Amino acid sequence: GRTIFRNIRSFVFYLLSCNLSEIITVGLASAINAPLPIMPMQILFLNLVTDVFPALALGMGEASPGVMQQAPRPKEEPLLTRRHWAHLVGYGMVISAGVLAALFISLSVFDMDTRTAVTVSFLTLAGSQLVHVFNMASLRSGLLVNEVSRNPWIWAAIALCLGLLIAAVYVPILSEVLATVEPGRRGWLLVGTLSFAPLLVGQPVRAFQKWRLHVRQR
Repeated sequence: GRTIFRNIRSFVFYLLSCNLSEIITVGLASAINAPLPIMPMQILFLNLVTDVFPALALGMGEASPGVMQQAPRPKEEPLLTRRHWAHLVGYGMVISAGVLAALFISLSVFDMDTRTAVTVSFLTLAGSQLVHVFNMASLRSGLLVNEVSRNPWIWAAIALCLGLLIAAVYVPILSEVLATVEPGRRGWLLVGTLSFAPLLVGQPVRAFQKWRLHVRQR
């Protein structure tokens, strides 16, 4: 029961943080009158394809070692607490910052045309959401070896989604529907770099929270 509850919480938290990042990204771009960093069909592609498989894989996670030694949660505790909502907003903003940075670097630094820059920002958003799944590990598990990194379904979902993203760029029918183009070497490098923003921020935060939990339990 504890593992089922944790998996449901991870599933909901992951999907909400990914969807919020899309809302923040489009909202901020519109507010500053910038080109939309992600097109409507690309949002649909993310929501129906690349978000779903990692979320489903989270729902199939196995129990953490020592789960029965943990104190039971209060029966009135909601699925998402205030802390979860605060982290959800924080992750959404971090992912959005990486996507908008990818867009503006593509346009201003690399002097790409708008369609190529939007392709880079779309791929960065997708990559960030895939990497973000590793922030879903519980605080009581290890930073590198945990119930998420040990879950084979997670790795299968990531591999599948990466294949679908590559198809979205290089398969003519998909690229035409999604309005994507080949981003080039610099574009892929930018995607690969900025996609790790949620992990680079999330793991130090998670380490700090784990330290605080350890201090309180001493």
